[in-house]
Amino acid sequence: MKTKHFLILNFFIFCFLLVKGQTISFDNDSNLIFNPSFEQHLSCPQRIDPYGYMDEPVAWWQPTNGSADYYNNCGGKQCQVPKNKLGYQNPRTGGSMVGIYCSLTNYREYIETELKEKLQKGETYHLSFHVSLSEYSPEAVATIGGLFTEKMLMDTTRGMLTLNDIKTQNNGVKQKLSSYYKPQVVNPFNKVLSDTLSWTRIEGDFVAQGGEKFLTIGNFYPAEQSNVVYVPGLRNILPGAYYYVDDVELYCVTCGQPKQIGDISITKTKDSVEYVVGSVIVLENIFFDFDKSVLLPQSYVELYNLINLLNSKPNMKIELSGHTDNKGKDRYNMQLSLDRAKAVYDYLVNSGIDKKRLKFKGYGAKQPIADNKTEEGRAKNRRVEFKILDM
Repeated sequence: MKTKHFLILNFFIFCFLLVKGQTISFDNDSNLIFNPSFEQHLSCPQRIDPYGYMDEPVAWWQPTNGSADYYNNCGGKQCQVPKNKLGYQNPRTGGSMVGIYCSLTNYREYIETELKEKLQKGETYHLSFHVSLSEYSPEAVATIGGLFTEKMLMDTTRGMLTLNDIKTQNNGVKQKLSSYYKPQVVNPFNKVLSDTLSWTRIEGDFVAQGGEKFLTIGNFYPAEQSNVVYVPGLRNILPGAYYYVDDVELYCVTCGQPKQIGDISITKTKDSVEYVVGSVIVLENIFFDFDKSVLLPQSYVELYNLINLLNSKPNMKIELSGHTDNKGKDRYNMQLSLDRAKAVYDYLVNSGIDKKRLKFKGYGAKQPIADNKTEEGRAKNRRVEFKILDM
């Protein structure tokens, strides 16, 4: 696949790609990645912390304790562009980028985001992103890729992300089984990513299983399967292969194309949700720090979708409600649930939604939707939802 040409029309940039012998055009609004070049940020990065947490770019976060880094031209000396603590590189576009270790060692870093919508079963999607090796690295690798999952990946490890399953034997003994994740799109093993001067595009097509909602980028392969190559001329300051990442794009290649069923040709459309007064909708991907009411970056795609919904239905009024599980004292849970509902309320108001359209309440543990006796049930009960009051 290669880019053929660009055409600016009605403020959209159409990228014409040659896919399987057909010319497919995409516009920027079709990109399923929110904040694809990391330009939108909550704060300016100030320092590189080996045990820190990347919480500056909107809708992006690190899924493990491996400390991904954010760079912006508004940042402190260690996080500036183009020159920063871990190398020298201009962002491919705009004024920001991120950085991750894809190392020779077991230490790894990843970045993760929530897609604008779930992927549709049987449809073909095209993922691309760009990387550039830091000249401070001692070596380069090949197998950086993108993994799509239904659920968010969250792990306390500082090593390679693995798929951990618990298997129960016939005698009742539980055993933890680990296996490698298989990213749907990965850079070829024989094409080592060794360019430190310019950006290299990683891209590929895949067919969705259906329901995938999260994208994680990094190296999911052990060193012996990553094609580690020592590159002459590198400064060998860092402990592993460190890459800058920019411009992530995901497009559906086949969505909306006619599907042939017998002699009848139909066009597939997105599933629609009917919103009516009295409906209660759980905001499934709203996240806070433990026992706090500060919204985490993982929440911003869900909030973005809610803002779009309210903007598309200007007469809709809603009540935001916070809920907790039954652990802790009732008074504390009531206050925490109220504070979390208000945090979402404040975000919507600050994003331009008229506060006259919004209410917020905290219900503590009084309205469970699942069994509080299990961790899975308690997790479902810790939620923020909204009820439609008027249309």
